[in-house]
Amino acid sequence: MAEARLGVLISGRGSNMAALLHASRLMADCPYEIVLVAANDPQAPGLAMAAAEGIATFGQSHQGLGRAAFDAIIEAELHRHGVTHVALAGYMRLLSPGFVERWAGRCFNIHPSLLPAHKGLHVHEAVLAAGETMSGCTVHLVTAELDGGPILGQARVAVLPGDTPESLAARILIAEHQLYPRVIANQFRSVSEPLPRLRALALALPEAAEKLSHGAPGFFVQGGKFFAYFSENHHGNGITALLVKASGVEEQAMLIEQDPELYFRPAYFGPAGWIGIRLDAATDWEMIGRWLERSWQASAPRRLLRLVTGQ
Repeated sequence: MAEARLGVLISGRGSNMAALLHASRLMADCPYEIVLVAANDPQAPGLAMAAAEGIATFGQSHQGLGRAAFDAIIEAELHRHGVTHVALAGYMRLLSPGFVERWAGRCFNIHPSLLPAHKGLHVHEAVLAAGETMSGCTVHLVTAELDGGPILGQARVAVLPGDTPESLAARILIAEHQLYPRVIANQFRSVSEPLPRLRALALALPEAAEKLSHGAPGFFVQGGKFFAYFSENHHGNGITALLVKASGVEEQAMLIEQDPELYFRPAYFGPAGWIGIRLDAATDWEMIGRWLERSWQASAPRRLLRLVTGQ
């Protein structure tokens, strides 16, 4: 089963979404699965296509809503479906800074130019006006800078004599459909094996989000604190691990004494009572899930705990 659960955001026909979907079903051992297609237009044709293919869909008009408010609605659906990564596929909305920060490193976009050239809209008109003989498309990570995130892959497409913006766009779209699934699959194949599974468990918890902290993926409760970190070869220790909150240094010491092959006292976090749990051997993922839930409860604000536990 694919470990990366992809949510695809569209605004129209969703042809790049369809390319991602069909590639995932044709690819042997595809490392991602599309679990949600969402749009800022309930009538977007791509929603009907995704639904026909058995994919969960969500449509909500952005009219009358501020950017952050609308993104909160979309994000709630992403979390409800256990999405671990987001792919923008013809999504014609600028994302709010908070959304971009929370999905940093996990949100992809495809743009119809060879970035960093020709960011934004009216790309093909700009290429033709400049008399360029080569254009193409780019897959990149989404950052706060429009079309400015790290480039993950590109495909080049020749500009032909007599091209119009429409004819050039049509050929580049073919390249997009080839490039996007390949780049995204390669990204997941290059990630350390435990991280996608850990991420899916952590982000399935209520109002959980992720961002880099101290250079490592960290998971926090919105309105609360960090409850888990993924640690890989920290300061050259050769260990892949989950860091979570124990009840204190006494429990930490007891766990390490009982099973020193599984538990350890993590650098920097150890004095505060955090415990390291190794993920670089056979992993009991049910146990990991219980630790994440427990650490989440220790970090969540009271109002959220009352909603979840009724206490």
